[in-house]
Amino acid sequence: MTEQQPLSQDLRVWLDEYRRAHPDDVLELPAPIDAREDLTAVVDALSTEDRYPLVVAPGVTGTGADVPVLANLFASRERLARMLGVPLESLHREYAARSARPRPMHAVASSDHMIVRGDDVDLGALPILTHFASDKGPYITSGVVVAVDPDTGVGNLSYHRATPASRTGLALSLHSRGDLWRLLAKYAERGERMPVAMVIGAHPLFLLAASARVPQSVDEREIAGGLFGAGLDVVRTPVHGIEVPATAEYVLEGYIDPAEHEAEGPFGEFSGYSSNRSTNNLMTVEAVMTRPDPVLLSVTGGRSAEHLTLARLPREAEMVDKLMARFPQVVRVHYPNSGTHFHAYLAVDQKRPGEARQIMLGLLGWDPYLKTVIAVDPDVDITDDSAVLWAAAVHVQPAADVFVVDGLPGSPLDPSSSADGTTSRMGIDATRRQPFEGIPIVTSDAARERAAALLDSAAAAPASSSPHDPRSSPR
Repeated sequence: MTEQQPLSQDLRVWLDEYRRAHPDDVLELPAPIDAREDLTAVVDALSTEDRYPLVVAPGVTGTGADVPVLANLFASRERLARMLGVPLESLHREYAARSARPRPMHAVASSDHMIVRGDDVDLGALPILTHFASDKGPYITSGVVVAVDPDTGVGNLSYHRATPASRTGLALSLHSRGDLWRLLAKYAERGERMPVAMVIGAHPLFLLAASARVPQSVDEREIAGGLFGAGLDVVRTPVHGIEVPATAEYVLEGYIDPAEHEAEGPFGEFSGYSSNRSTNNLMTVEAVMTRPDPVLLSVTGGRSAEHLTLARLPREAEMVDKLMARFPQVVRVHYPNSGTHFHAYLAVDQKRPGEARQIMLGLLGWDPYLKTVIAVDPDVDITDDSAVLWAAAVHVQPAADVFVVDGLPGSPLDPSSSADGTTSRMGIDATRRQPFEGIPIVTSDAARERAAALLDSAAAAPASSSPHDPRSSPR
């Protein structure tokens, strides 16, 4: 773990510092965007060129407020490593180490938020974007819901898509059936509404903490403190006194009544399909906290690199830690964007038959989203889809090297699963079975050196054709 220096917990301070330190990784749009799909289209166009810069728009039209917009924040793993001050190869290790050292929250007496309450609340005055033409309407994609266990007092952070249903109502989905879903059931048993606050826009380390995979007894706000190296600065919301980041750009406070529902969806999800699968819950907003001159932080939906990486980094860090602690044969773990959240690749230094299969079973059991795991030898680059598929093509005999386990709980957002998310899972052992008869193809170092020299000479030569150019016209 690196030596941590005190960090500002303000999104705006982080953004200004990042602009100065890495100007080539920030794309400043020259004009405001239209709230209807423009940001998604910009990010998608960049991704087709394999570009994942931080995107900043000076404003947004066609919505309740014209404010600067920040997007694509989590699309680059290099940028995530910079947030933690480490090289890319140390990203998982650093995230896991800091997350393992939670710190208590630090109460701040006051903040600069402007507060609107009661009949003055109007969600139509907020900058909420439409992400896809197939969506039901505008959606909040970066909202972190904060709730507190009524029995233990332990807080919980989680992401939930939400769309305005009225001036004070947000329809949202708890389809992941995670901790917030279980907390809502506790409140239902008590016959009570669940007080909640939704944070929209905060320091990226707080947003990473909200994706952490931790037991229900652990408060992700203290995980944020671990990532910062100091307790999360918090203030209390005006109605229910929920502790939220002191520098949050927007906070919506209210309650979820277990008995109230509001239809939402479809929305473009990480599977690459629009999903109607939803718990159709309703959050009633009683107060809105807004910083002066707010900034909208938006997370690009669908199967964007940002959407996938934000959710995946904590999961990868957890799986890497578990797998390598239990199975020292594991060399590397990678979740490819091509597989959304459903595929993982393992590089395994297998010492005896069956080890790769055992490791794949472990990962498929630990990660409820995974459907397919492919294990390869350590010399295969698992960050390269084509290299993994080559290994599967030339090392796998399906009858011997593929196994399937059926009837397991998975993601309800997988359109191929049953309505409740029941799925099957598959392991593919693409390691070389011993004895292996293939002889690796080798190009000598001397030939590579000569080729490099020839290519350097070709690059330095004039672009015009020569008499020896086979494309030259005969005289």
